[in-house]
Amino acid sequence: MSDHASPHSVGLVTPETLHVAAPMALDCGKQLCEFDLDYETYGTLNADGSNAVLVCHALSGNHHAAGRHQADDAKPGWWDKCIGPGKMIDTNRFFVVASANLGAYNGSTGPGSINPETGRHYGPDFPVVTVGDWVRAQNILRAHLGIETWAAVVGGSLGGMQVMQWAIDFPDRLRHAVVIASAPKLSAQNIAFNEIARQAIVTDPEFHAGRYYEAGVVPRRGLMLARMLGHITYLSDEAMRAKFGRDLRAGRIGYGFDVEFQVESYLRYQGESFVGRFDANTYLLMTKALDYFDPAYATGGDLAAAFGPATARFMVISFTSDWRFAPARSREIVDALVQAGKEVAYAEVASDLGHDDFLLTMPHYVNTMKAYMGRVAAEVGA
Repeated sequence: MSDHASPHSVGLVTPETLHVAAPMALDCGKQLCEFDLDYETYGTLNADGSNAVLVCHALSGNHHAAGRHQADDAKPGWWDKCIGPGKMIDTNRFFVVASANLGAYNGSTGPGSINPETGRHYGPDFPVVTVGDWVRAQNILRAHLGIETWAAVVGGSLGGMQVMQWAIDFPDRLRHAVVIASAPKLSAQNIAFNEIARQAIVTDPEFHAGRYYEAGVVPRRGLMLARMLGHITYLSDEAMRAKFGRDLRAGRIGYGFDVEFQVESYLRYQGESFVGRFDANTYLLMTKALDYFDPAYATGGDLAAAFGPATARFMVISFTSDWRFAPARSREIVDALVQAGKEVAYAEVASDLGHDDFLLTMPHYVNTMKAYMGRVAAEVGA
């Protein structure tokens, strides 16, 4: 049986597009005069619309979170392991919505879209967007779908930042906030990683100041290097050692600068494959949104005060081997929520892969999520 026909798969899905004709003001001071939001839904909305769950994606994700568009697609959606009948986010009980953020690749309006005011690709003219902008756009989608309140908003990494922003900006529009492998703001080290990745892209001779679409080229080398660097930060040292060690590709040292170690071959493959499915301008935008996220900035650095408006109940999950967004960063979120008098549960999952663990299905993680989401479902009679 092919996996899309499995009783645990959402099956074949069809993306939808919401065209927003009204302008939306952005945090950067600019506005989009109109835009499209691409999204997918899985499961069935119940009679009172109370079983809806919003899934927020991370840096390289989009609206295609589960299932396949066609039976022969090489891979399912980016969180297919976790969304579907009987899975952590159970589509037998929930109506799940996954949307592509503004600026995302192969989804909503972004740098590769045509600017209606100029008739050419936005390219570098696409405005810098923030997590707050994304959440406001998602709220427009919520209203369009006729959903009064999300049963839960769920996301990992950059998606978890969106969950926190939802709880702060629209406290009456979600009952539960599930924040996975995230942080209240980036560390200086994380900002530094992002800047190196951006420099790799913008210094590529084929970048053409962001107008490579018109030039008919792709800044392949820069985007590949950015992905290679990012991928290292998503994996733990233990995972890389277990998978590759110091294994030589040809079984012997070649005393040269070509690929010799298996880990080098793996990283080059990851970088090259990424070029074919992502956009360089989008990478710049997404990393900047990460850098700018800091809800406590508006409260003088007081994260507890930033969480003051929130009324949702929180579930915060971290992974022991995640050094990009370490458990200590999740505990900062938990401590601030406790100080703010909010209801919060916390789980630290023993793992060995690293940041990418939030995409997978370790038993402790699965059991924790199933238990919590089961509680959410029971509350709404799903």
